[in-house]
Order: sequence, then structure tokens, then C-alpha cells
Amino acid sequence: MNNNGRKISSKYFLTLIFTAIFFSVTFNSPANYSGPVRFTNSITYTGAADGAAADTVRPDEHARLPSIVKLHGGASSDTARFTLIHDQIGPVTDTLEYKISKDTMEARIDYKATDSIVMVIPSRNITLYSKANAKYKDADLTSDVILYDQNRNVVIASPTRDSAGNVINQPKMVQADNKMQADTIVYNVKSKKAVTRQTYTNSGEMFVHAEKIKKVTDDDYFGYRGIFTTCNLDTPHFAFRTNRMKIINKKMAITGPIHPEFEGVPIPIYIPFGFFPLSTGRHSGLLPPQFTANDQAGLGLEGLGYYKVLNEYFDVTLRTNLYSYGGWNLYVTPTYRVRYKYSGQMSFALQNTRLLSDVGKDAYTNSKTFSLNWSHQVDSKAHPGQSFSANVNVASTKYNRYLLNNPTANYTNQLSSSVTYSKTWDGKYNLTVGANHSQNNQTGIVNVSLPNLAFSAPTLYPFQRQAAVGEPKWYEKFGIGLNSTVAGSASFYDSLFSFKRIIDTFQYGSQHSIPISLTLPLKGPVQVTPGMSLQVRTYSQKLFRRYNYITNKIDTVSLQKGMWAAEDVSFSLSLASAIFGTFQNFGRNSTLMGIRHVIRPTLSISYKPDLSKAYYYSIRNPHDSGADTKTYRLQRVSYFDGTTYGPFGEGTFGGISFGLDNHFEIKTRSKTDTSTAGIKKITIIDGIGFNGSYNYLADSFKLSPIQFYFRSTLFQNINITGGATLNPYQMDTMGFNINKYAWEGKKFSLGKITQGNLAISTSFKSKPKDEKLAQQKAQNQQNQIPLTVEEQQAQLNYIRNNPGQFADFNIPWSLNLAFALNFVSAEKPDYSGFATTITSSVNWSGDFNLTEKWKIGLNGYYDLKTQKIQSLQASISRDLHCWQMSINVTPVGYTHFFNFTISPKSGILQDLRINRTKYFYNQ
Repeated sequence: MNNNGRKISSKYFLTLIFTAIFFSVTFNSPANYSGPVRFTNSITYTGAADGAAADTVRPDEHARLPSIVKLHGGASSDTARFTLIHDQIGPVTDTLEYKISKDTMEARIDYKATDSIVMVIPSRNITLYSKANAKYKDADLTSDVILYDQNRNVVIASPTRDSAGNVINQPKMVQADNKMQADTIVYNVKSKKAVTRQTYTNSGEMFVHAEKIKKVTDDDYFGYRGIFTTCNLDTPHFAFRTNRMKIINKKMAITGPIHPEFEGVPIPIYIPFGFFPLSTGRHSGLLPPQFTANDQAGLGLEGLGYYKVLNEYFDVTLRTNLYSYGGWNLYVTPTYRVRYKYSGQMSFALQNTRLLSDVGKDAYTNSKTFSLNWSHQVDSKAHPGQSFSANVNVASTKYNRYLLNNPTANYTNQLSSSVTYSKTWDGKYNLTVGANHSQNNQTGIVNVSLPNLAFSAPTLYPFQRQAAVGEPKWYEKFGIGLNSTVAGSASFYDSLFSFKRIIDTFQYGSQHSIPISLTLPLKGPVQVTPGMSLQVRTYSQKLFRRYNYITNKIDTVSLQKGMWAAEDVSFSLSLASAIFGTFQNFGRNSTLMGIRHVIRPTLSISYKPDLSKAYYYSIRNPHDSGADTKTYRLQRVSYFDGTTYGPFGEGTFGGISFGLDNHFEIKTRSKTDTSTAGIKKITIIDGIGFNGSYNYLADSFKLSPIQFYFRSTLFQNINITGGATLNPYQMDTMGFNINKYAWEGKKFSLGKITQGNLAISTSFKSKPKDEKLAQQKAQNQQNQIPLTVEEQQAQLNYIRNNPGQFADFNIPWSLNLAFALNFVSAEKPDYSGFATTITSSVNWSGDFNLTEKWKIGLNGYYDLKTQKIQSLQASISRDLHCWQMSINVTPVGYTHFFNFTISPKSGILQDLRINRTKYFYNQ
């Protein structure tokens, strides 16, 4: 507008802009120019310093203006010299010198508006109306009205209101990672300082509302009468209110006296100052506890500890549980991680358990147990050809028994560990050095195996030509390999642990295998492969046993130390083929296009001489009913039973091994999609078949037990696996085989199934209500740093015990079902016969949305053998927008558990929660 307030015409406005370019505008520092700026079809002059609008000269005016503008002078020059060159004239004709203002800005201001841009020349103000936008360097300001005062280098942004009083285009400012929304924004483009009113901004998960905020630097802010919250609503559900605050972007926020409020209602809990961490990454600090109550352990504080970041690669977590009856637990967990090299975690736990045995009596159960876990992984790219991994899990046999609210660990009786180093030379030769550990918490037996050495060499082809010409000869596929292992082991009871006992029970051995193979060229539909295998095992002890007529038991006479070797050799000739069959006549209107059946028969002829007969001897079965020494049953045992690698099998084998595998799949087509994309191949049965062997040279029991198996995935969602072992012989009253086939009796029978298994599992869930949210969640999970096995197990245990805190309201319902059946008929430890052990169970887990904000979940384990529910967990979850409520109950199980939690969703305030936990367990 002019001085009288009238709008300036567009022609007059262009004239002002053109004049401002040459006489009123201060230019950028000459250091910003690296060479001449060329203009072709049109010439554009931009007011870089004073925010003058840009103009474009028409092509027909090109003859009256220079076509090249070259800037002379250095960064410290006070004068910009422009050399003007005309196309028709040629070299330099004129040189113009202009003084550069000392307050020249470093970059230009780009601005735009949808309605109008009004410039007031005397006051040097520019006003942008309707959806205005101004950009200066990394600062981006949007508002309905933006006023730029060139004299003060100040930008003022403010909204407008429509006829209904609604705010239109509230000012928003984005600079780098900082976002700010306010009723009014006053920003100095030179100093980069700003003052805002009724401001709303956020840093990470923390949202800040303040009546007035002053931006001092890019990272420092001061606020007056503000609130902190993790709720993203304009009127948050909860907040911490203070009159004074200082915010250091992505680091921390410090306040004066502060108090919480819910739904705008202040809570009379005041603290003298507040500290809110806003930075991401690791930070040392206290770990707050949660209050619990247990009938056996008393009142407790669980999880109290401290997290310490020692350096960029190493940190330590220290936690403790304290109970009123005198029990306590201590957990020390150091973690280390060097990106692209290695990572690992160690966890040491010490339990001092003190439980009330009988209510009302002064009787306590005391126990001290420990646990040590260590996991280590090396990045495969750190040392090509080498690898090192460790997975150590050692604990007292009673440690898992006293873990509260962890049914998975309570029922875990087997622990194992492994530490392995491997090196490969030239991509061929491999050496592996390792150590293993296993223990049974029920029997208390601990097995330690170390050192374990394994060396393997690639298959060598001695008759193969170095420079092959034409088709290879059949003898060139003759190959020889080598696999060697050396191992030492010791066994002991954990209650009797001592180094002397380890030395007394330590044994060692080795095994060397030389496989010899010849792959003949394929002739017709049958693949023929002859082979030979030579094995040698060494032992460090011999076991001597005999029958005791007085006690009617088998006694160990002696354990002789020394060095012995045993050999074994076998020859084989295997035949393999595949038969394909299809059926396609289903009619044009049928969606089923065809059925494909693949049959893969295998047959091998093998011979193995009896080289181990000298290492076996006979002893009497102590539970044989025959009193006469001529009729009692003899049992064959080996001197090398219980050794590291065990004895070779006794007897000569000369016969055949056979097998048959079947695969079924169908091809379907869509009724709506007639393209090739509508045709799908679906596997009905992955594999169904059997295998066995027949020994022609055996004097009895020539036919081996027949193994059956089945694998399938129905409807791409139901997984079924099964297997069974068929014993084709008749049995006596004690369950031992008789050398008569089952079908030779009075009644026809194929035999008796001695063991079998069946597992069926499936999972169903509804489509997510928000596909983008589900994809984003899946992407975030993929981008997470891989966890160690122990970290994964710890997270799974926490999720299993607190399912309500991990409810996904985006999935309306889900259901997981699993059925397992296992049975086996095995000889009793006292040789008195056979006993059949059956285990069968049903597992289920699922949840559903009762409403958009309520979800109910149920997990359970039902034992079909005992017909009892062994474990049952229920959860109720409530989505409170920025908070969440969960109720978790375990009414049935080894541990009875109740938990009620209300906590914020934000990770910053994860320890700010209301928790009530109570549990007890069966001793």
C-alpha cells in the first residue's frame, strides 16, 4: 500500500521491484558466488538481503539488458563490482561499484501467499495474506498472515478468524528438527531469536505447552507458565505444570516448582524442581522399584537398581529385590556392543530365598542359589573366515524353582551351554574348538564336555583332471573326505561338586571318519551312487559289570583307565529316482486345474562287517523270571558304554535300506482373475512316507522297525506334523521282542506302534483396522537391533506374564491353537520291562476387542493326560489414549499371580506408574 493506504497496482509494483534490485537491495557476500551467472530466455533478479520480491524480465527486453553478470571481489570486500557484458558488444564495457551493507543476511528469504503480497515502501514492510509461507535457510514459517519488517529484520506471524470465530492457519514454524505452533510468532531472521505466545511444541515424545516461550539459541528455550506431557491432545489428559522452565533441545528440560494435574485438576503434590530427559540413547540413572506382596516372601520392593553407562560400548544394570521376611535377590547385567564387530551380554543372579513354610508357624525355607548367563556374537564381516559365539546358561538346580511369576522357567529342568570358535582356511578346511555343558535339575547331574575339537577337510577328487576338456569321466567323481573330532567330558552331581571329582570322572575320546564316494553319471531315471565309510573311535576307559546273585542287581565291578580303539567300516550302493504324475480333467468351470503327485523311492544296498564283537559281553537280566540258569535271559552290553562317543553297533549287516516319499500339490485358478496372476500352486501334503531296512545276514530280527512320517500345511495356515514307529515283531509278557513277525500269529497284525508323535498348530487373526499402522509397526520391528537369546527370552517372559501391557487394539481379535501328542514305549531303568509314557496337551492364546478401548485376553495350557488345566492366564486392557491400564491374573499354575498397572505409554515416563502386584507359588 502507499502512504494513503491504497493498494499498489501490479505495474507500479513491478517498477518498484525493478528499482529495488539496482538501488535498494543489499547483495549476498561475494564468497557465495563461484562464477558467472548466465541468463538465456529470461533474467531473474532476486532481492537477497532485504526480502524484495522477485521479478522476471520478458524475453523481448533481453536486448536492452546484459546477458552475463559477473561478480568481482572477495569475501572481505566492502564493495561488489559487477562487470556487464552485452552479447553484441563483446568484452567488458562497464564496471559498476556498489557498497554492501554491513547487516547483509547470509541467505535470501523466499516467500509466497495465495491472496496477495502488500509492500509498503516508506516503512519497508511486506505483508503476505492467506496461506502465507516464508523460508530463510532451514527455517520454514507458515501462517495466514506474515509481516516482514525489513528495518528490524523481524517476521511476525499471526492467524485470522472466520465469520464463525474459528482460527484459520495458526502459525507454525519448523527449523531443523524443531517444530512449533503458537498463536503469535515473532522471529528475528538475523539473531534467530524468537518469542511466541500460547505455544505448542514437542521434543521427541515430550510435548510442551506454554503461555510464552523465548527462543535464545537453536537449542535453548525459556518458557513461562507451561506444562509438560506425553499426551498429544490440545487439552492433555495429564501434565506437569510449572511457572518457569528451560528446555535444551533433545537433551533435557529443567523447571522450577512443579506439580501434576489430571484433566486440568491439579494434584496437591509439589516438588521443588523438575528434570525431564529429552535426549535419545543411553543415560545413567536410578531404576525405580515396584511394590509387591507375597504370602510366602512377604512385602517386597522389586526392580530397585541403577543403570550405568560406562562408555560408548559398555554399560551395566544393577537390580535387586528386597522382601520383608529376609529374602533378597541381586542381579548384575553388563552389556557390551561394538558395532560391526561383536556384542554380548552377561547376567549374574544371586538368590537368597527365605519363604514361610507354614502360615502361622515360625518356620522358614532357606535357600541360596545362583545363575550365570553369557551370550556373545561376532559380526561375520569383522573377521572373515572366523567366528566365535557363546551361549552359557549355568544355574543351581533349584534356581528356576524359586523364580517368581515365571512358569516357563519353573517347568524348565534342562539347561545347556555352548562356547564355539571356528576358523576356515581357503574356504575349504575348517577347525572348530568348543565347550559344552548340560544339566538336569531333577536328577542334579551335570555334564561338562571340553575341549571339543572338530576338523573337516573338503572332499578330494584324486583322479580329476585340472583342465577338464569335454565330458568328465566316471572315475573323476571318485572322492575322499575327512572328518575328525576329539572331545573330553566329565559328569558329577551339583551337590558333590569339586575339582577332584571332575578329574576322577574326566574321560576323553576321538572319532575319525573317512567317507569315500563315487557319483556316477545319470543314466536314465535312476541315480546310482556307490560309497564307503571308515570310522575309528578311541576310548579312555572300560566299564566292567556283572550280575549280583545276592542283591539281584547288576553291579559295576571296575572302571579301567587306559587307551583303546575300535573300528567300523561299511559299504553302500544307493539308488534314487523320482516319478511324476498329474491329473487335470476337472472341467472348464472348475477352479481346480490339476493335481500333481511326486513319488521319490530310495533303495540302498549296504554291508557292514561285525568288527565290534570283541567289545561286547553278556550278563544276566536281573528281572528275568526264569530261575534256571539255562532259561534266564542274557543281555548284551559293551565295555565302552557311557563313554564320550559310545560303542559301535554289534552284529553284521548285509541287506537293503528302503524308503518312499510322496508329495502332493494342486493348481487352482481364480474365478475373477483370468490372468496368470490368478493361478496358484498350493501344497497339500509336503511329505508322507516310510523307511526301514532288512538285514539278510542277521540270524534273527532281520527286519528293522518301520518309521512313518507326515508333514502338511493345510490352507497355508494349519501346520500338521506326525510320525510313528511300527515294531513288526511279536512280544513276550515283559515286552521284549520275539523272533516272529506280528502277522505270523493266529490273528493278523502288522505290528505294534511303539512310539509316535502328532503336532497341530494354527493361528488366526483379523485384518488390522489401520493397514499403514500395522506396516509401520512391522517395519519398526525389523529395524530394531537383534536381541540375544537371553534378551529375547526375558522379553517373552515379561510379555507372557503381562500380556495386557502389550495389547494391540489395531487387531480386533486373534487366536492361536496348538495340540501336541507324544508317546513312547521304552525299557525301564531297572531292566524289568517296558513302560509307555504318554504326554498330550492343548495350548491356546487369544484376545478380542470388547470395545474400541477394551481388550480381553486368555492364555492357557491343558494337560489331556491328567485332564487338568496346568496354567491359565487372563488379562484385561484399557486404552486410555496416552495411558494404559492392564489387569493380569494367573489363577492356575505353579505361580498364582495378580497385577494391576496404570502407566503412561511413553517410554520417557515408563517408570511413572501405579502398580499393585501380589503372588504366591507352590513349594
